[in-house]
Amino acid sequence: MKNNWKPSASIKDLIKRAEIINNIRLFFLEKKILEVETPLLSQSTVTDINLTPFETNYFFSEDNTNKLKLWLITSPEYHMKRLLAAKSGPIYQICRSFRNKEHGKHHNPEFTMLEWYQISYSMKEFIDQIDLFFQKILKSKQSKKISYQEVFIKYLNIDPFSTNVAELYKISKKFNLQHLTCSEKNLHILIEILFTLVVEPLLGQENQPIFIYHFPIEQASLAAKNHKDNRFAERFEIFFKGMEIGNGFYELTNYLENKKRLINDNKSRKKMNLPIRKIDDNFLNAIKHGLPVCSGVAIGIDRLIMIALKKKSIDEVISFSFDRC
Repeated sequence: MKNNWKPSASIKDLIKRAEIINNIRLFFLEKKILEVETPLLSQSTVTDINLTPFETNYFFSEDNTNKLKLWLITSPEYHMKRLLAAKSGPIYQICRSFRNKEHGKHHNPEFTMLEWYQISYSMKEFIDQIDLFFQKILKSKQSKKISYQEVFIKYLNIDPFSTNVAELYKISKKFNLQHLTCSEKNLHILIEILFTLVVEPLLGQENQPIFIYHFPIEQASLAAKNHKDNRFAERFEIFFKGMEIGNGFYELTNYLENKKRLINDNKSRKKMNLPIRKIDDNFLNAIKHGLPVCSGVAIGIDRLIMIALKKKSIDEVISFSFDRC
């Protein structure tokens, strides 16, 4: 279309976006947390079954015969943990990240992420720090905090840690989701579907974020296991206005357990007929060298700005939407 040259966000809102990002940097400057930059191109990518990265090639020769496969990062996590292992101390980064097959009202294939790591912080201590961050940047009220188990009991009247497939089928039918769940036999996938489609839209609707913590260990990713109850992962997600805006961990520091989880990801990929991903040896070697006790979070800057500016679509807060890039 002839007007597609124009930005998808207004210049007025882009100025406000720049002010918000500047305030984020001032927040970290005041706390003496180092801003870092890491590569957007990587020789390895993630094994996560839920992420589809973009791939490209670097050509060493004019005839294109000698080449190296590269990936655009889905997040700066692996590189930043390598910095932590090199004794960087607490760090943060505001950078572009890229995820294929993700486009919609809350998604753009290229987006801006804030990744932040705090040394020697427990999950609870870090959640309190992030809460202060939101109060500063979004002028929000003090956040609510509720466990994954409690939020299921509150909204669906079931305990996700003691439920069964039959009960989940019954609930999915109540919410007209049987077309998505009727052929699914995996208990944990059914729980995830109900959380995403039924619970998430109800979260953080007041002027305060809500932290959901102690996700099931099956959804741990690279979060540590809770030392009191091995059903729980030290993982949390942050929701505001029915939208996920952050995902965080009390980080898994054990080398063998990190390696095991990446290998298990690839086993799951094989079962799902997804491509097997080469495990990032640089990342694992950094963990083996010694990742300090820390907590980390990834926050979607574009979604944060959507909330700050009261916008309904990510296109309204980025210069050029996917259809205009």
